[in-house]
Amino acid sequence: MATYKSIRYNTPVSNGGSRVLLAETTASSSATVSFTSGIDSTYKEYLFTFTSVHPATDDVKLTFQGNAAGESGFNETITSAMFRSQLDEGDSDSNLLYNAAADQAQGTAFQQLSDNGLGNGNDESMSGYLSLFNPSSTTFVKHFMGRNNMYQKDSYTNDNFLTGYFNTTSAIDEIQFKMSSGNIDAGTFKLYGVN
Repeated sequence: MATYKSIRYNTPVSNGGSRVLLAETTASSSATVSFTSGIDSTYKEYLFTFTSVHPATDDVKLTFQGNAAGESGFNETITSAMFRSQLDEGDSDSNLLYNAAADQAQGTAFQQLSDNGLGNGNDESMSGYLSLFNPSSTTFVKHFMGRNNMYQKDSYTNDNFLTGYFNTTSAIDEIQFKMSSGNIDAGTFKLYGVN
């Protein structure tokens, strides 16, 4: 289980508002990283950042899911889409593509944040963010979008773009991250409220 500490302070963001750090978790051979408090009606946007996330197992994907208020199991219905740009270390192969295998169409699985596997070499990791909008609404679905860069298992850089929604009018008040297989060996996860 990841260690957890609650922190609150303001830092500027580009839109002229501010973000308030609500929680920070450092993974260390963690099966999951869960944010089970702090996501409520205080803010209309919640921002999750993940920095230098390193898997214990090679060729795995960082994933996430949500829980509706009062529910359990992290199995909400998701519709999502993803695309990526990519370049190998040798500058001999590059592409921009959409991969339907990374999407969900009314699925309840954990949503992957990349469509290629992350490497577990000593210098390989992933960093990025995930935004969740108006999670306390009981009228609308809950939109999310994210972007990250990762060191793919076979020496590519991948710039991944994700968008989608939790197809529920219930409030979402918990988010969990985990690898598609094996533990999160290391990495820092933060939760911000965005003014």
